[in-house]
Amino acid sequence: MKTGLKTLCMATILFLPASLAAATYVIEHVSVIDGTGSPAKSDMSVQVINERISAVVPAAVGGSLQGNRIDASGKFLIPGLMDMHVHLQGGSVLNEDGQPEAGINRNEGIHALHSYLYSGVTSIYDSGNHPDFIFTMRAAERSGEIVSPRIFATGAIVTYPGSHGSYFGDSTVSSWPEAIPVLDRHIARKPDILKLTLEERGWGMRPMIPHLPVNLMEKIIEYYNDHGIRTTVHTPSEIRARQAIFAGIDNLSHPVIVGPISEKFAQLMAAKQIPMVTTLTIGENYSRLAEHPEYLDQPLYQTSLSADEIIRLKTETRQQYQDRQWTWWMKLMTPVAQENLKQLHAAGAVLVVGTDQTLGPAVHREMELLAAAGIPPLEIIRMATLHGARFLGRERDMGTVQQGKLADLVLLNADPSIDINNAKAISMVIKNGEIIDLDGLDLAGR
Repeated sequence: MKTGLKTLCMATILFLPASLAAATYVIEHVSVIDGTGSPAKSDMSVQVINERISAVVPAAVGGSLQGNRIDASGKFLIPGLMDMHVHLQGGSVLNEDGQPEAGINRNEGIHALHSYLYSGVTSIYDSGNHPDFIFTMRAAERSGEIVSPRIFATGAIVTYPGSHGSYFGDSTVSSWPEAIPVLDRHIARKPDILKLTLEERGWGMRPMIPHLPVNLMEKIIEYYNDHGIRTTVHTPSEIRARQAIFAGIDNLSHPVIVGPISEKFAQLMAAKQIPMVTTLTIGENYSRLAEHPEYLDQPLYQTSLSADEIIRLKTETRQQYQDRQWTWWMKLMTPVAQENLKQLHAAGAVLVVGTDQTLGPAVHREMELLAAAGIPPLEIIRMATLHGARFLGRERDMGTVQQGKLADLVLLNADPSIDINNAKAISMVIKNGEIIDLDGLDLAGR
């Protein structure tokens, strides 16, 4: 994978300065999987001018397209992958009580961001973090100061005092209209999406905690929507998800995991077309490490994590996970969540790939778990691309390989529509029209 970029393209494009390489080029003789769920279109030409896709045409008529030529014969082009539930490391280090235990570490954040690019992920949504950290990283990405996927962020989570996520910043509210000054301070930092939580816990191995009153949630959602800001909510159960939906929420941050969903809920999600983020990986990861630590020997993990971190995970962390009851409860509930997602997909609901983690390879594990649930690869690709853009409210300019869209693209050596694991066979990553130097990324495993 590390040498794939050098073997792919003509030397004239490989060694151009980044600013010139991003100007105008044509990827030709490529099979295009556009992210809409449609089958691959073979022998296509895709022209990129600056940051946008300017043409997607059959190669037979693409000879007149201007730009440097990239021969992609036998390869597959997909939209850049998206992880729509991240807590970027470096700013959100919490102890077992959910309290911050370390300060900001920008280098950790850079390692994680580069692991996403190396894994073909060109956009992430940070769903709750230290506000100073994540908004600074977002500003650095948007100004071009750092090489990074697109960063969309919530900053601090808005919720009830003592509720889930209240430790991410001083954005807790308990009444209306007294909440307005707190919300205005949060809005002033320009969050891309508001994150709320509606959970009392009391399920699995968790103690009860306060939860956000639904009537207060409704007012908060309306207030943010009036400011042009979309909303998402952490809910674990069908009843809380239904309450959030009828309070006006725009997205759901998690699947239902505490039990099987009802047929009516699947129909509701299909009717409302409210995106739901899948986040299977976060719960499954506990038993995966406890029982199968050899997954860390995969190339993506070996490159994304330092040797010391892999040793720590295989020893200290693995032992902790083996000793926790939570690990084994989540092992039981992950298949329930998978079955729920399968039913939602069959009903026509909008599912969105997200991991609730902070590492690029986790996105590929999320897609593997969706495939294991019985969802076809083409649909999983759509969940990881176009549906991610829908979650952000950005489907008009992101998420598909179509004329006029932002040029966030991944070129693969194998067909992911046959086997979703082929999405790991990465030859080239393009973000905002620029070809990423995969060999030059600052990855912890190098």
